[in-house]
Amino acid sequence: MLMEGASIGFYSGDFLKMLDDIKYLQPTILPAVPRVLNRIYDKIMGSANESSLKRFLIQMALSRKGKEVEQGIQRRNSIWDYLVFRKVQNALGGKVRIFFSGGAPASAQVLQFFRCALGCMVLEGYGQTECSGMLTVTLPQDPTGGHVGPPSFCAAMKLVDVPEMHYYTKNDQGELCIKGPMVCKGYLKNPEETKRVFDEEGWLHTGDIATWLPNGVVKIIDRKKNIFKLSQGEYVAPEKIEIIYSRCVHVSQIYVYGDSLESFLVGIVVPDPEVLKKMYPETDIPALCKDPNVKSMILNELIRLGRENGLKSFEQVKNIYLHPDPFTAEQGLLTPTMKTKRPELKMFFELEIKKMYSLA
Repeated sequence: MLMEGASIGFYSGDFLKMLDDIKYLQPTILPAVPRVLNRIYDKIMGSANESSLKRFLIQMALSRKGKEVEQGIQRRNSIWDYLVFRKVQNALGGKVRIFFSGGAPASAQVLQFFRCALGCMVLEGYGQTECSGMLTVTLPQDPTGGHVGPPSFCAAMKLVDVPEMHYYTKNDQGELCIKGPMVCKGYLKNPEETKRVFDEEGWLHTGDIATWLPNGVVKIIDRKKNIFKLSQGEYVAPEKIEIIYSRCVHVSQIYVYGDSLESFLVGIVVPDPEVLKKMYPETDIPALCKDPNVKSMILNELIRLGRENGLKSFEQVKNIYLHPDPFTAEQGLLTPTMKTKRPELKMFFELEIKKMYSLA
C-alpha cells in the first residue's frame, strides 16, 4: 500500500454504523471479522423470510453461483447478480476485489454466501501477533471454512496432546504449535508469560485446537485458552460457545461465563437493536432488555442453536442478562481488533453474574 499509494479507510467507531462507513469508503480490499460477516448475512437472509419469492430467488442464486465458485469462476455480471446480489455488492461499496475474514473462525455457510454474492476472492486468514501477523490463508475455492490452509513456506506446524480436553495427536487432533523465523522469541520483560507460551524448543503454543485433514491442511476446531472447569469437573471453552451463539439473529454481542464453584454457564447478551425494533416497534431497547418474555425468547433461541451445533448440555447457558449498550473499546471491554476482554467483562458485569447464579 505504501509503494503503490493505496488509501486506507477507517470506520467511524460506531459498530452499528459500520455498513454505512463501508458503503461510503467503497473499499477494493476489505478485511473483516466474522461478527461483521454474520451481521450482513443475517440481515439479508432475514429479509428473505419476508416472502416466499425472495426466499426462492436467494436459494436459487446461491445454488447457481455456488457451482461457478467451485469451478473457480468469479464474476458479477450473471442474471443472479442483477436479480439478487447487486444490493449486497452495493452495500459494501460495489468495488470489493478481495474480501478477507480473520480474528475468529467464520462458518462455511457464511463464507460461501459472500463468495457467491460478491463475485470476488473471499479468503480466511489465520495467524497471531506472535508470528508476525497472518501465518497462512485458505485456498480461494475452499468450500468448507475453518481450514487455515497449509503452512507458509517459512513456518512449521505441529499438534500436541491436550488430555484435559480429550484431544490427542493419535487422532490427528491437538493444540496447534508454530515454529519458524517469523515467530518472536518471547514477551518483552515478561519471562513468566514467555515460559508459558513458548516451549524449550522454541515452539509457539497458539492455544488453538486443530485437526489435520486428509488433503494436508489444518482446521481449527476449538480453543484451549480461557478454558475453565465447572464444579462437576467438565472443561468448557467459552469462545467456541460464543461463536455458535453469535449466529443468533437477535444477538449483537455475547459473553459466556462459568464459575468453577457452579455447575452451569451464564451469558451477557447485547441484543441486536434493529431486529428487536422490528419485532417491538413501540418499545425502546432498555425496556425490551428488562422484558422477561424477550429474555426467554432469546435464551430459547440460543439453546436451540447450541443443540443444532452439537453443544453438550453443560456447554449451554442456563441464564442470560440482556444489556442494552454494546461492548466498546472505549469502555475497555474490547481489544482494537474487536475481541472481548474476558477479565474486564467479568468485572464490569460482576453484579449481574452473581444475580444470575443466585436466581438459578
